[in-house]
Amino acid sequence: MLRGVVLMTVGCVLITVNDMVMKMLSGSYPPGETIFVRGVFVSIPIAVLVYRGGGLHTLRVTNVRGQLLRALTLCASMFMFITSLRYLPLADAVALTFAGPLILTAVAPWALGERVGWRRRSAVAAGFAGVLIMLAPGQDGLRWAALLPLGTAVFEATRDIVTRRLVVTESSISLTAFSTGLVTLGALATAGHGWQPMSPGDAGLLALAACCMGIALFLMAEAFRHAEATLVSPFRYSSVLWAMIAGWIVFGDWPSPTMLAGAGLVVGSGLYILHREARQ
Repeated sequence: MLRGVVLMTVGCVLITVNDMVMKMLSGSYPPGETIFVRGVFVSIPIAVLVYRGGGLHTLRVTNVRGQLLRALTLCASMFMFITSLRYLPLADAVALTFAGPLILTAVAPWALGERVGWRRRSAVAAGFAGVLIMLAPGQDGLRWAALLPLGTAVFEATRDIVTRRLVVTESSISLTAFSTGLVTLGALATAGHGWQPMSPGDAGLLALAACCMGIALFLMAEAFRHAEATLVSPFRYSSVLWAMIAGWIVFGDWPSPTMLAGAGLVVGSGLYILHREARQ
């Protein structure tokens, strides 16, 4: 069990490194350019997975419409999140994206036909109160950029709903390769909108981000092989802590008391929802 927790935690740290690199480059290059270059590097480990998984037949697509919808939601969430990194502290952006599980739980009765009791509904309400606290106007007025990671959470919740339906007919490799490929092509389509020549150093940083993301996804998947989901899933929320530390060390940002309070409500609500789902 301890191995599963360690794998999940290390995965979250690596995801934070990826986010940190994307924030470092967000002021120098448009989102589409960084997403494209990172996508090119990510395609390398995906190709290895396809090869080791049995070849091209593992990429067979049964539900084309569903795959396209999932790829579009992933593309939208990625563009919105990376754009938000240009304007928001890293920890603020990451914390707001954790509204995704709250949104998923709120719409589950209609989208997935799942029963949601009053306890989880109450947790969702508390979590949304935390979101409102994080969105509250500060000294500079309403931070419109905070709506970007919140939009990311909406698209991530939509992606998770679509994924739950697709896993019945589509392989994990197929889902990953199809979505990554379309996102990379979608990013390439923005080539005429402000792309800048990229230095070898910055390209190397994106290669690092791609490696961290690829390894993180593998470690997080492996975590569920060594421990029950009810044990390792809550450790996903450690990403908020790592983002706070990285934001403070690298960018000199530290969340305001209001942001910390709102993030605490969101994370606490998400953890309680996981607990109730585990009991059911």
